[in-house]
Amino acid sequence: MDDTIENLRRAMEDAAAAMDFEEARRLRDRINLVRLGADADGAAAADTSGLTRQQPGRMGLGTGRQSVEPPAGWTRPKKPDPMTRGRSKRRREKP
Repeated sequence: MDDTIENLRRAMEDAAAAMDFEEARRLRDRINLVRLGADADGAAAADTSGLTRQQPGRMGLGTGRQSVEPPAGWTRPKKPDPMTRGRSKRRREKP
């Protein structure tokens, strides 16, 4: 198959018309990769199933970027106590 953007777009529309939305999603992602400069073989081999897309209705700077989810079971480290940071353990005598 000749992997030009126009041919991929037609194949995506045909898959969507046939109610094969998984194939249409895969073709859409290939089109985006080719537009961003990936070669046709790299775009065909790329696994884009783990990408998180922008949620509808979100606004602001940076909300259109894809985000990476932390692995299952990961917990954020405990924050240090700002009242004890930089203090010595001995009390200073007042002059």
